[in-house]
Amino acid sequence: MHHFEEELTCSICYSIFDDPRVLPCSHTFCRTCLENVLQLSSNFSIWRPLRLPLKCPNCRTIVEIPPSGTDSLPVNFALKAIIEKYQQEEHPDVATCSEHYRQPLNVYCLLDRKLVCGHCLTIGKHHGHPIDDLHSAYMKEKETPVKLLEQLTDKHWSEVCMLIENLEKQKAQCESIVQEDKKSVLQYFKRLSDILDHKKQALLAALDDVNTQIVAEYEPLIERLKDLREEQLELMSLNTSIQEEESPLLFLEKIEDMRQRVKALKQKPLPEVKPVEIYPRIGQVLKDVWTKSEISQINKILIPKIKLVSKGPVCNHGDKKENRQPKGFLWPLWPLAVIIISLIVVSIIFSQHLMSFVNEIVFPYVLHALQTVHENLSKRLEVVLETVWHILIAYWTIYVQ
Repeated sequence: MHHFEEELTCSICYSIFDDPRVLPCSHTFCRTCLENVLQLSSNFSIWRPLRLPLKCPNCRTIVEIPPSGTDSLPVNFALKAIIEKYQQEEHPDVATCSEHYRQPLNVYCLLDRKLVCGHCLTIGKHHGHPIDDLHSAYMKEKETPVKLLEQLTDKHWSEVCMLIENLEKQKAQCESIVQEDKKSVLQYFKRLSDILDHKKQALLAALDDVNTQIVAEYEPLIERLKDLREEQLELMSLNTSIQEEESPLLFLEKIEDMRQRVKALKQKPLPEVKPVEIYPRIGQVLKDVWTKSEISQINKILIPKIKLVSKGPVCNHGDKKENRQPKGFLWPLWPLAVIIISLIVVSIIFSQHLMSFVNEIVFPYVLHALQTVHENLSKRLEVVLETVWHILIAYWTIYVQ
């Protein structure tokens, strides 16, 4: 076919355009060819829309045809004029072969089912193929389009359309389920995040409370010692100035004042430093309770109350003697127990007057010692029992219920 003739050929029927119509995607086809394609597409639709969808055979774009059909599509007048001029000048009535220039297509190849020219049968690729004349082949194939259309619109294709609709419906249902599951995931982890954040803030608040206790416990002692330190430095500076005094009278007056101030400073009692510890330790609680708890039970875990607990016997830095008392907080019980037993024996052996003497003089000291030990034990036991109670409640809530 001539190179110019290729531009005038419809891509559906492979013939020169007949009543060329332009689609919205700018591609041109014969009006009859578009009618056949549109009719085939409408046969697959169960319902007929207001505008007819059509897939362009060239670019595969879905375009919409008005309800009036292809008659409403614009005519490509420029292409139509070129075709008319081309047919009048070079090819008035006969179609020509695409491989052999200006050779008419007047023979039908039965093997390849296409029109060929004489050169195709003699020297071309259709040499030796069975042939038929153009009119006879036309009459034989006249009913073929109807039969092919029946094959393309039978029950099989209706089932295909129904299957497509079912698959699209199932796809939509599955996508809806996935979206719901996504919402569930977001909501679950949002609640979990809120619970964890609440627990974290509660633990931090408990640590802030015990930090406030630490400040209240140590800050006054530190301030007292700083005041002593400041007075010491002041006296040291005053001592340097006294050494430079040249007047004997003034020197003696100042040194005496200095001596009295140093004596008073050294007589000021130093504060008692009580060794304390923080109980319970949050790290241990996280390890013993939190790491062994299920996610669903985190909200039921109780926040322990953190306290400062006396760690051992009172240590007075002003006392230069070494404290050699036995370790542990139960050591005062042994001498007290001996004293109490002795009093009981004495009360049995001696007279009532002696017992009155013991009750009035000895017993108050013993009672005071017992009260001191009781207060110390009560504070420690209170913290221990409270911590054990929190742990037991947490384990009961998580593992029993």
